[in-house]
Amino acid sequence: MRLHRLEVEGFGPFRSRQTVDFDAFVDDGIFLIAGRTGAGKSSILDAVCFGLYGGVPRYDGGEKRLRSDHCEPDDISEVMVEFSASAGRFRVTRSPEYLRPAKRGGGMTKQAAAASLHEWTDAGWVGRAARAVDVAHELEEILQLSREQFLQVILLAQNRFSEFLLAGSRDRQALLRRLFGTQRFEDVQSRFDERRRAAEHALGARLATVAARLDEAERLIVSADLGGDSVEAGDSVAADGAAADDGLADDGSARPLVVATTADRLDALRRAKARADYRAERRASERLDAEKRSRDADAVLTVSREEQRAQVERDRARAAIARLEAEEPSIGAARVELAEARAAERLRTVIAARGAAQTELADASAAERSAQADWHALDIGDVADLEAWAAERLRESGGWQRARELEEQEPTLAAETATAELAVQSAADRIAAGAATREALPAQITAVTAERDEGRRAADRLEDRETALAVAESRVAAAQLAERLRAQRTVADQRLTVATTEHAAAQTALARLRQRRFDGMAGELATGLRESEPCPVCGANEHPDPASHSDPVSVDDIAEAESARDEAAASEREAVSSLAALAAELAVAESRSEGLDVAEATVAQAAALDAHAQSVTAAARQEELETRLQRLMERAEELERDRDRDAAALASARERLAVLTDKAAEAQALVAAARGSFATVAERLADLETKVDTARRFADARAERVRRAARAVESESALAAALSESSFADVDAVDRALRSPAAQEALDARIVHHAVHWEKERAILFDLELRTLPEEPIELAPAEEAAEAARAAWLQAVDDAGRAAGIAERLESLIDSAASEHAKTADAAEEFEVLQGLADTIAGRGANTRKMTLETFVLAAELEEIVGAANRRLHDMSTGRYQLQHSDALAARGAASGLGIVVSDAFTGQTRPPQSLSGGETFLASLALALGLAEVVTARAGGIRLDTLFIDEGFGSLDGDTLDVAMRTLDELRQGGRSVGVISHVEAMQEQIPAQLTVRATAEGPSIIETR
Repeated sequence: MRLHRLEVEGFGPFRSRQTVDFDAFVDDGIFLIAGRTGAGKSSILDAVCFGLYGGVPRYDGGEKRLRSDHCEPDDISEVMVEFSASAGRFRVTRSPEYLRPAKRGGGMTKQAAAASLHEWTDAGWVGRAARAVDVAHELEEILQLSREQFLQVILLAQNRFSEFLLAGSRDRQALLRRLFGTQRFEDVQSRFDERRRAAEHALGARLATVAARLDEAERLIVSADLGGDSVEAGDSVAADGAAADDGLADDGSARPLVVATTADRLDALRRAKARADYRAERRASERLDAEKRSRDADAVLTVSREEQRAQVERDRARAAIARLEAEEPSIGAARVELAEARAAERLRTVIAARGAAQTELADASAAERSAQADWHALDIGDVADLEAWAAERLRESGGWQRARELEEQEPTLAAETATAELAVQSAADRIAAGAATREALPAQITAVTAERDEGRRAADRLEDRETALAVAESRVAAAQLAERLRAQRTVADQRLTVATTEHAAAQTALARLRQRRFDGMAGELATGLRESEPCPVCGANEHPDPASHSDPVSVDDIAEAESARDEAAASEREAVSSLAALAAELAVAESRSEGLDVAEATVAQAAALDAHAQSVTAAARQEELETRLQRLMERAEELERDRDRDAAALASARERLAVLTDKAAEAQALVAAARGSFATVAERLADLETKVDTARRFADARAERVRRAARAVESESALAAALSESSFADVDAVDRALRSPAAQEALDARIVHHAVHWEKERAILFDLELRTLPEEPIELAPAEEAAEAARAAWLQAVDDAGRAAGIAERLESLIDSAASEHAKTADAAEEFEVLQGLADTIAGRGANTRKMTLETFVLAAELEEIVGAANRRLHDMSTGRYQLQHSDALAARGAASGLGIVVSDAFTGQTRPPQSLSGGETFLASLALALGLAEVVTARAGGIRLDTLFIDEGFGSLDGDTLDVAMRTLDELRQGGRSVGVISHVEAMQEQIPAQLTVRATAEGPSIIETR
């Protein structure tokens, strides 16, 4: 990586834009950044770090004072860094957050931080990112160095130079972790601890399971009385011939098994299991015997019950036959009654036919007398042939039917005549109205045509007015959005103020903690002093006045404050990003609203909407006006057709009126002739119909009475013949013998029932009498008692067998489960021991006497390489006196070790802590160690080439000879085209380094950068 150009404006002590061309120092290789104290030399490195990473290391934990205090409110603050890396040449521009005058309303507002990244291509500078978060992501890929790594390998900032050399083991570990990213090894340690705890828990659970199974099995043996001396006779030897002794008490008392090991307890349980199996077999055999005895007793009881039921049935059959024999006389009488009823039933039809014929004859005679009375009431006289008289009357009335129809049609004919008169008048009226309408149509057509042409011209402007309306609506929406965004920007601005305040407070708190820790460093070192042990600072073995440690601040306190500071910084960055996004959206919205507020945009929208509505209305009425005009034209044609049609209708109506008038006159003459002396033709026809109907009814009744009399004679003859052929003397005897169908069915059912029961009971009694059953009642109590006792014994045997089998099965399950779990505990224990050993070794416990964790071990390897790289320079710089050594000595009070650094002094042959070096010696050792660290970090970062290096540290503490050694070392660094920038105000260095950047404070206050 090489820096090419730096531009700063409104940053630190620089108000006006200052430019640094680093390419101008490539030929010299080493250049000096000189100036008076406070002029702003270190601010150049601050600008480089801010441009690349958005932060300044010396402001970490405190207030960010990046904007120049010399700036006017309208001045900008900006840093531009141009650099090249393996991915190409880039330019990053950043602006810090600062207050500026508000554009509206007066007062001050926050200008959000901004960042942009450009890349040089054949086409010139091309934008790569325009947001701070995107710029950070892009630079992370391009630089391939974190900020911590950058500060250690490229920009060796003030107050950080000797930090790595003099740091304690814990602080050195934190720094190396950030540089080499070894957090994953701590994660490995955590995962192994979790696996160790899980394996320990699993092993404990498995051992507890084995113990629980064994305890339960032993309790089961005691409760089941399976001890060696407590089994019943014959059970002293197990089924497999093994001895029955299982370690229980000799007196058979119930107590749990007590054995030395799990294997012994399992062996004792297996012997008890053999006795349980033998007992289960005995109980199963006893169950089978009891089951057989119960079946035999049940069979005897079943036979006794069957014989008792047969005895009862035999006695019942005997009683039933005796009862049926007693009913035999009444059954015989029922048979005779049923035979006579069936014989009489054959004469029922003949007798009924005679009765019906006599009834019909009486009815016919009555009808004849009634019809004769009606005929005589007409006072017509004697008529020999009534049918001929009626036919003659009907012939006379044939012409009257037509007259009656015309008489009934008189109202209809009159109505038709009136309708025809109205049709004549209506046709004449329509002809007159059509003539008036035809005269008014030309004026209407002219007016509609003019209105259509005017609307067509308005509708032609609809598209332009739609465009104007869309623009007006867009301005209203943009104005409303701008109004909302202004409110949101105010809220975001307030949030940013709060976040900035909180960040500043967190930085202040962190700075105070660090200062307190620095102030109490002597007391902290004094707490580690031991009598007769050398002081790590001065090396003395006596400690007459150790400092007190009254206000301790731990590393954890610092880390907690740093975490709080980082969270506050993240909140501030988020608020800045949110405010910048709202500002960008507001600018877009104001541009789209064309500077109008909501009220002005709404008025313009209403005007555009009104004009658009007029064009829409005109366009919509075009079709309506065209339709009206077409209808008027069609109406004119229709009126012409109506005039012709109405003229034809008038002629037709007049012709029909004449026809109807003639038809009415003819009908009146015919009806008058047909009425005679009656009021109407219908009355005359009704009188004739009454007389003819009466004559015909009288003739029909007379003929019917003659037919019915003949049928009555025939039925009397048929009845006499049937009685002569039957066994009955007369009709009365038949009536006495007749029974209803229901009565006949009842008699037949009674007879059949008696016969069926007789045969059934005889068959039952016959079979039972063959069995020679005793006459005395059979007793069931003895057989029932025997069967009940046998069943109770069988149920008890079943219960005992099931209990014994259950105990054997449960015991076998517990033994198998315990044995299986016991077998698995060996593997689990072996796995736990391996995991415990690994976890303890990785975490620095157990046999790890150095208390060195895995991460510390990895970092120790990196530290050894760093020390080796540093010694290659320190040997020359110290003329062979000093060498740095990595120390893994065990720290005091059992603290973690492995990352110590000691100094080997060739003059004394002893090692001592780096704190014992003088100021100049500390500078040389720190410089060598920093360069070695940069070399290793660069190699770990993928072999990045470092073409630019800055050193900002106190060369003023060196004497002339040591300064010459340091200059030779710096001169070696520029080999291969590397540029080395040194910040110092030492005059000797100004004389030795011709290429210089001078930072000079002007009389007005701001600083400027001059190149020579």
